[in-house]
Formats: sequence, structure tokens, C-alpha cells
Amino acid sequence: MSYAAIAREKAELVERTGLLGEGDAARQVVARFFLEGFGTSEQRERWLPCLAAVAISEPRVGAHPKLLNTRAEQVANGYRIFGEKAWVTNGPLADVFIVLAITAIEAGRKRYSAFLVPRDTPCLAIDEAPQYRALMPSRHCGLKLDGCHVAHSALLGGAATAYETMALPFRDVEDAVGTFGLLGAFRFVLKRLAQGASDDAATLSLGKLVALVAVFAEGATAVIAALDLGELPRAVNTLVGLRVLAADMVRHAREHCDAYGLIGDAAIGRVLGDLDTSLSVARGPRQARQMRLGAGLITDHRSLRG
Repeated sequence: MSYAAIAREKAELVERTGLLGEGDAARQVVARFFLEGFGTSEQRERWLPCLAAVAISEPRVGAHPKLLNTRAEQVANGYRIFGEKAWVTNGPLADVFIVLAITAIEAGRKRYSAFLVPRDTPCLAIDEAPQYRALMPSRHCGLKLDGCHVAHSALLGGAATAYETMALPFRDVEDAVGTFGLLGAFRFVLKRLAQGASDDAATLSLGKLVALVAVFAEGATAVIAALDLGELPRAVNTLVGLRVLAADMVRHAREHCDAYGLIGDAAIGRVLGDLDTSLSVARGPRQARQMRLGAGLITDHRSLRG
């Protein structure tokens, strides 16, 4: 299935239900990117029919490569993995976890590998604590790996290259497909807001949001098309812009609700809260990319003047 098809299904389901955590998109994207993209024929045959969940982030440090501590130690018959993971989407339901772990340190730099860790692996504990309940009905969890043993065949992709080849690109893939989930949420909100438009001022305010959603949809369509063509890097700036636009749209929707007496609409409040949560994930790395865009423009401007 193409990424565009996955994304459209996600948008339609969220628009219909108002549940940003609804749908099977996360499962499909993980299978498409990790297992189809990096798995051996044996790994694909074994795990593609199953639910896989990605475990990269860790408690208190997120997904920052300098701060991650989960490690895999090579032993005679495979690897032993030690560490903790947090915010594993679909983790409570997963059959297998794709765990990012340090396997080498070169010149002070941590090098990561990815491992397929089955749910029933001894010394693996799944923590579905209250803090992981967000974006319902999607479910999240933490993992504790206390010397989990996996065979050499559990290594997914190349050794010591997983952060560069998997973790970093996957963030953009997730965001590209995720823009359609955001789009479905905004379309749901528009339908609810239309029920409360009672005068010209409210209609004008609503029209602004309609126009912004249309721009967002065009940008999201361009990004997902680039992803399916294998050309996502050329659309990364647009992807950054869509996240910025989405935050502005949430802010305007809240201002509209405040101004026109819709602040008590529970469905709108839930969706806007889910949008806030979704946009807050990996905020640090995304702001760093936004900073690089600004710094690049400043550098280009100075070189032209010089």
C-alpha cells in the first residue's frame, strides 16, 4: 500500500470520528518503513503479518541521540539488551518491538542498531502506566529491558547505522503521513464550528480557518506525493511549515470558540487537545530544524551581501 493511501484512510477516519488516535496508520507505516524497507526475507515473512511497534524514545530524554542510554551487548549467541523506552505507540498490543540500542561508541559518538524483540521475550516488561494515556483510542506504553536476549537474526538493517538510516528518516515519514491525521481533525472541527456560526463576524472568522485548512491540505498532498516518489527530502521545508501552520490553526480555532461561545463543546475541546498533544511530540528536534532553516537564510543573505 502506498503512503498516500495510508494517509487518506487516516484523514477520512479522523474526520468521521474526531479521534486523532483512531486508525491503523501507525501500524501500516511501521510495517512499510521498517520491515519492508530494512527486513530480510525471513524477517518480513515472520513479522509483516504481525503488529510491530517502534521503541526509540526514553524517559526524560525523548529521542535525542546523545542522551539515549539503552544498550545492546553482543554475546556468543546474540545480544542482550538493557534499558528503558517510553511512549511506544501501539506497544500494549504489539507482537514485536523494534528497539533502538547502542552497539558501539566511536570517537565519543554513540552508534545505534535496531533489534526485533518479540513481546514474549524473557526480561521484557511492558508498562502501560496512566501517563501513557493520550490520543485515545491509540494506546502507548513504556518498556523495561533487563538483559533481554535476542538472536543475531534479530538485528534489523545494518549494525551501528540505525539512527541515521532509520530513526531520523522515520520522523519525517511519520510527520508526512501524520499531516493527514491533522487534516482530518481540522475538518472535523470545521463541521462542528459551522453549527455555531450565527453572524457575519463568526462567518468571517470561520472562513479564515476554511482557507487555512485548504492550504494545509494542498501542502500535505504535495508532501505525501514526494514521500511515495522517494523524494521526501525536497519537501522537508514544506513539512516544517505545515507543523507551524497547524499550530496557528489550533490557536485560531480556540480564539473562535472563545469569541463565539463554543468553548464548552466537548468534542471540539477533545480534538484540539489531541492536536496539541500530537504537535508537542518531538518538539525539540522540530524546533532545531526550524532554527536551521532560519540560520541558512541568514547565511545566504550575508554571503550575497559580502
